[in-house]
Amino acid sequence: MSPRLLCVFAHPDDEVFCSGGTIAKYVADGAQVMVVSATKGDAGQIRDARIATRRTLGTVRAQELNESCQHLGAQFAVCLDYGDGTLKDLDINILVEHVVKIIREFQPDVVITFGPDGAYGHPDHIVIGETVTIACTLAGDGAQFPLQIANGLLPHTPGYLYHSYFPKNSVLMLTKLSTWLVNSQETEAYRKYEPGEFARALLLFAEETTLLHYANDRIDVTWYPGGFYIIEQGETAKDLYLILSGHAQVIKEEADGTLKVVKEIGAGAFFGEQGLAHQQPRNAHVVARDNVTCLVMSMSEAIAFGGRGSSAVLVAGADRAAGAESLPAVDAGAATHCIDVTAYVSQKIAAMSAHRSQYPIAADMFPLDLLESLMGREYFVRVLPRPQLQDSLFPYRIRLREIS
Repeated sequence: MSPRLLCVFAHPDDEVFCSGGTIAKYVADGAQVMVVSATKGDAGQIRDARIATRRTLGTVRAQELNESCQHLGAQFAVCLDYGDGTLKDLDINILVEHVVKIIREFQPDVVITFGPDGAYGHPDHIVIGETVTIACTLAGDGAQFPLQIANGLLPHTPGYLYHSYFPKNSVLMLTKLSTWLVNSQETEAYRKYEPGEFARALLLFAEETTLLHYANDRIDVTWYPGGFYIIEQGETAKDLYLILSGHAQVIKEEADGTLKVVKEIGAGAFFGEQGLAHQQPRNAHVVARDNVTCLVMSMSEAIAFGGRGSSAVLVAGADRAAGAESLPAVDAGAATHCIDVTAYVSQKIAAMSAHRSQYPIAADMFPLDLLESLMGREYFVRVLPRPQLQDSLFPYRIRLREIS
């Protein structure tokens, strides 16, 4: 009999970020996988008005869950209809009984859900994680929910329960993107998209990956008035910019102070990648020609003050460029399991792009090595069976008097 994996989350798209690669990996190994979303996500954002309205969003997102699961290979997708954003207001016993029923029906060997932090504190995530954890302890008890037993649902205790875990990744998207951008052949994929389309996709992708600690950049959307020096020639390169709206000029300053406009850039244009990719000071000014809005990816912590120009002294801790690559990629923290899903990242991104109402991206928009460095490993904490408390620091007995 094929091993069975049950993944229970709060919203359509949670399956991708929490365990998308793991699902694809174990399906490829012959596992039967069921993905359950407690809600239809109908209180979520509508990030593409062409795809859904507030009235249709729940139906659309349920369909997106099915398509996502097809990309991952999961054989069963179930979208329940508890109110999005309201799980904390429900009687948790109702949710527990429903999840116990699902466990008894599907008879999983392994269950995955959210941990007590809900990934980033989302109340629905926290509630569903608690619900599934309780349900796994009760599903094997025949005295619990006897009506289910009377209807032929046999008690079943999953062999293992895991909580999804998101340790902080030290990888900076901006360094990977900058290297990609300076190679003209590599950027053909992104150039085939409309500037606004690519900018929106990168903004949403960057926001989500940093929220879940896949990447360690600081992401801001910043407005610059006309005439503002966004970049100054000679200063330290620590930010990557993508113009969302407006126009700017790239200006070279000669040794005698003469200014020469090199080119005009507008919406969809990156700038700042040369200095980052080559780890050199800025080779030109970039000045807002009119009001400019940029997506700014930074390797700096936000600071209240700091000098500009080539002679400025950076505030201690503000610049992480030096030595950033020497940091360990991930501090696994409390994780007990790390699953290498590098070979399944393409499926994971395809599944993410299936959630078009939330992430209007295409699977080929971003370089594969960037995606693999961000999403090539998924982390979990084993909750059941609980690790046994040990009474010795050594794996074997030591007779102290013999070694003293």
